[in-house]
Amino acid sequence: MTRQTVLAVLTAVVALSFASPAAAQSADDFPNRPIRIIVPQAAGSGIDLQARTLAQKMGELWGHPGVVENRPGANAIIGTDAVAKAAPDGYTLVYAPVSSVTTNSLIYKKLPYDPVRDFAPITQTVANPLGLIANPNAGITSIKDVVARAKANPGAMNYGSFGIGNLTHLQGVLLSIAADIKMTHVPYRGQTPMITDILSGQIPIGFTTTAGAAELAESGKLKLLATFGAERSALFPNIPTPTEVGYPSAVVVGWAGILAPAGTPKPIVDKLYAGMAKALAMPDVRAAIIRQGSDPVASKSADDFARFIKAEIEKFRPVIKAAGLEGSE
Repeated sequence: MTRQTVLAVLTAVVALSFASPAAAQSADDFPNRPIRIIVPQAAGSGIDLQARTLAQKMGELWGHPGVVENRPGANAIIGTDAVAKAAPDGYTLVYAPVSSVTTNSLIYKKLPYDPVRDFAPITQTVANPLGLIANPNAGITSIKDVVARAKANPGAMNYGSFGIGNLTHLQGVLLSIAADIKMTHVPYRGQTPMITDILSGQIPIGFTTTAGAAELAESGKLKLLATFGAERSALFPNIPTPTEVGYPSAVVVGWAGILAPAGTPKPIVDKLYAGMAKALAMPDVRAAIIRQGSDPVASKSADDFARFIKAEIEKFRPVIKAAGLEGSE
C-alpha cells in the first residue's frame, strides 16, 4: 500500500470518527428551532386544521412551535414538491394528503417528485373514511341495494363525486370492481353541487367525506349507506363498512401524514415519529381531530408508514387504470 493510500484511508477514518458524534449530537439537540410544516392545500381545509392542531401540540412538547405554511395548487403537487427539495434536516415537513404521495404518481406523467424515493415518511396522522350517501326517497337503503340495481341495469345507476380523479371518484370505481358492477360516473366541481343534486333527486347516490355528510345525514335529509374504512367510523359508529356486507376489497380510506425530505437522518426521523405519535395519543388532540371529521391514526413506526405508502400506490394502480386516468396528465 502506498503512502498516499495510507494517508487517504486515515483521513477517511478520522472524518468518520468526527462525523458520527456530530450527527448524534444534532439528533439529541433536535429540535432547537421552529419546525415548518407545509400544507399543500388552502388555509381552512381539513388537513390545514389537522396540521395546526399538531403544530400547536409540538410547541407544547418540544418548546419550539410548528409553523404551518400553506402552499396550495396543482392537486397538492406544489407544496409537496417544495418539501421534496428542502434540506433534509427535519425542520421542513409536509402534511401530505393521500393524493400527493399515491394517486398523483399514477395520474401525472411528469410529477416533479417521486413519492417513494424523495421522502422520509414519519407517520400517518389521520384516516378520513369516505361515505356512500343517497337521497332518502330513492328507495336505496344499503350497498346491497346499490349493487342489485346496478346488476339489474348495467350503467343505469349514476353516482356523483367531487370530480374526475378525486378519491370520491376512485371509490366508485373500486366498489364497481369489488362488486362486479357497472355504474355511470357523474363528476361535480366539489361536494356542495353534488349534494345539491342528490337532495333534489337529479342523481340517486354519491361518494363524499363522512364529515361532509354528517349534518345532513343526522337530520335525515340524506341517507348514509356505508362508510368505507376498515373499521366503523368514530363519527358514525352505527353505519356498516363494505367488509361487513361482503366487499372487503372496496375498503379505501382517505388519509394524511407527515413526511420529511429523503436523506433526513434516521435519529431525527425517529424523534419526529415519537413526538407525533405521542401527540396523536393525547385526548385533546384526538378530540379535536374527531371534531374535524377524521379519525386520529398513528403508524406503528416510520418504517411502517413507508410500507403503507408503497402498498397504497399499488392498491390504486388498477383503480386508476380502470378509471382511464393512468398517465393522463
